[in-house]
Amino acid sequence: MPCKGRFANFTAKRTPIAATASILASPIEYLKGVGPLRADLLKKELNLFTFGDLLEHVPLRHLDRTKVLRIGELSPTHDYVQVRGRLLSMEVVGHQRSKRLMAVLQDGTGTLELTWFQGISWVQKRLETGADYLVFGKLGFFMGKPQLVHPELEPVESEKADGRPTLEPIYPSTEKLKAKGLNGRALGRLMAALLPQVHPADLPENLPDTVLHELQLPGRYEAYCNLHFPASPQHYEEALRRLKFEELFIAQLRMALVRSRRHRFSRGVVFDKVGDLFNDFYKNHLPFELTGAQKRVLREIRTDTARGHQMNRLLQGDVGSGKTMVALLAMLLAAGNGYQSCLMAPTEILAQQHFASISRLLQPLGVDVRLLTGSTRKAQRNELLPALQEGRVPIVIGTHALIEETVQFHKLGLAVIDEQHRFGVAQRAELKLKGEVPPHILVMTATPIPRTMAMTAYGDLDYSVMDELPPGRKPVTTVHRYESSRPSVMDFVRKQIEEGRQAYFIYPLIEESAKVDYENLEKGYEEVKAFFPEPKFYISMVHGRQTAEVKDTNMQRFKTHDTQIMVATTVIEVGVDVPNASVMVIESAERFGLSQLHQLRGRVGRGSAQSFCILLTGRNLSRESRERLQIMCATNDGFLIAEKDLELRGPGDIEGTRQSGALNFKLASIVTDKPLLETAAAICQRLVEADPDLNSAANLRLKQYLQSRKGKTEWSRVA
Repeated sequence: MPCKGRFANFTAKRTPIAATASILASPIEYLKGVGPLRADLLKKELNLFTFGDLLEHVPLRHLDRTKVLRIGELSPTHDYVQVRGRLLSMEVVGHQRSKRLMAVLQDGTGTLELTWFQGISWVQKRLETGADYLVFGKLGFFMGKPQLVHPELEPVESEKADGRPTLEPIYPSTEKLKAKGLNGRALGRLMAALLPQVHPADLPENLPDTVLHELQLPGRYEAYCNLHFPASPQHYEEALRRLKFEELFIAQLRMALVRSRRHRFSRGVVFDKVGDLFNDFYKNHLPFELTGAQKRVLREIRTDTARGHQMNRLLQGDVGSGKTMVALLAMLLAAGNGYQSCLMAPTEILAQQHFASISRLLQPLGVDVRLLTGSTRKAQRNELLPALQEGRVPIVIGTHALIEETVQFHKLGLAVIDEQHRFGVAQRAELKLKGEVPPHILVMTATPIPRTMAMTAYGDLDYSVMDELPPGRKPVTTVHRYESSRPSVMDFVRKQIEEGRQAYFIYPLIEESAKVDYENLEKGYEEVKAFFPEPKFYISMVHGRQTAEVKDTNMQRFKTHDTQIMVATTVIEVGVDVPNASVMVIESAERFGLSQLHQLRGRVGRGSAQSFCILLTGRNLSRESRERLQIMCATNDGFLIAEKDLELRGPGDIEGTRQSGALNFKLASIVTDKPLLETAAAICQRLVEADPDLNSAANLRLKQYLQSRKGKTEWSRVA
């Protein structure tokens, strides 16, 4: 389909390009108006190396040059404006550096001041007082009067003769580019030089005709033409929708194909029975009744591990939803089938926490559970490694030490990765290589992931959601208090401690910062001590710069109730389970993101007593900070909080996204284009189920397009 708009007739006159390399691969310096010096700047500032890169440089907005305003209508609400009027006067004022050309335009409703600081002689030669002009530029006001600086002027009688598009694109630029004459409008002139050289063969269609017809999408070539120089706002919206859908569709299709191939072809160890260990623990030693969500996830794991293909499942659940219990039961399932399991945590604190709780739960069954971290003593390591290799240890819990080359398993059947976003993709891949047959992978995260992000960043995985809390858990009461209320906050904490409870005080910094006026950990520790003096109260302090031994000692003192108060940084965000702790005070709470605040809050409310989270701030808060604090006080639902976090901060900032680049879309947004994403995912799923290898004639060009854009190693196969 030919382009509509400015270049509607151009393509009909072109000689088709020979079957050689596309013009879009041409270096950017060869485009008319660029040259070597500008090309270097475009490469450095905007990463534009080729004609194709420029074609994918998306306009910020379009200026509608058909709209002509009256001078009397101009107001500070306008940005770029176009007016028609008669040039009344023109004079050069000032000297040397202050020299400028001043002109006055009149249209019957008022006068408009026009100013030029550069190219004065050239402008004077082009303009004639008493003539009518169409004037275009960025509106400003000086002393209350409207003004255009360096406007564009065209004689009224020639305004329709230059073929200029009615919707003119304005592109993102930088200060360095603007200094060299490449502002947003100048980049539009480069695009105008490029687009007539692009032939439909340079932008072959990649979507199946059935999809184009079903969604009434324009063709790919037509979409790019109307993205830059649309014939109307409607053409632009249709082009934008098509290209956004293409981005989302291709990303979803890649992941659907990976998932489909894993389900069909990947080898995996077979857990063909439940086993005595699982049954004994489930019937006789389970500390609480499982929630419906936990039972559902266990059924999914049971199905995955019994079919002979490798399981690659993401388990996401809110804080306190019982993911560790599901992981434990999955490891017992592996042990009952004669296979070993490992659980890899990102920190020693979290690994030790898992080790302590799982060892305690499995003690009645006599299951040998071991711990392997960077701090494991040499003698213990020398005894553990042969035991693992010989299959005498069914369950090992550790940190990244588990992926060291010296750690070998006899029959590794299941690898559980906790808080997976804290590991690099290559580190996680190492675990997959620890078994002769790739072990089943269960990835866990306590950061609830919005549905759109899960579909985009984890779409190649099967994923389970646990959205129920175990019975007996009470929602944490969250309140926001200003610094002026500190005495009453401390009184409340004191009453909780006197009732036998414990409290956390969390600080964002651990040393003095001249730039940001926030309490640091040492000052905070002294302040808490002033409110809670020894010997009546005892305080532990934990932060990331302590040695593992000091950190562990201080943590243990709090767990065993030797200290009633824990002063810490966000090092306790995950992995600290003290059911007796009922209060958390988060200092300078405006410094934390929503997800982090929610994770911190999850350290309390783990027992049967009512728990409290107090967000302490100064009064000088931004609008966004106030919104975050209001959301925290309004809900305990981690999935709702994650959705709000995504809306406020965007996908690039959300903790928990993968290192796959799946979220780096040029046009689409998983926040604002949620319906389009869900449509793309549904069509991809349907397409792959019907034609898993894309071998049909209808899908052939789609397959060829994917093959032409094959990238590096598919880390997405790893989890």
